[in-house]
Amino acid sequence: MTYVIAQPCVDVKDRACVAECPVDCIYEGERTLYIHPDECVDCGACEPVCPTEAIYYEDDLPEQWSDYYRANVDFFKDLGSPGGAFNTGVLDFDDPMIAALPPQNEEYRAEHGLE
Repeated sequence: MTYVIAQPCVDVKDRACVAECPVDCIYEGERTLYIHPDECVDCGACEPVCPTEAIYYEDDLPEQWSDYYRANVDFFKDLGSPGGAFNTGVLDFDDPMIAALPPQNEEYRAEHGLE
């Protein structure tokens, strides 16, 4: 089991979860963050600090965002398991489903002065 980052993170990428993750398993794509399913230790430290409430335990993922589980897993198909996000930096790709989305969460971005 693992945690999953869903739609509320797309185009926001607040990164509060990254600072809380004790195993450095939250990777940054172009438009959203992803939790590596094999590196996550299910500690749950990321979930309560997410200001957009985008992080869910796999079994608690709302039905409307069920595709985000697959997206979080598939993001790592070519990347593999680098053993920590810090060394990879911001990656220049996203899962194809997320890459194809129109701009997301514009209201949140405007309220918080994000680009």
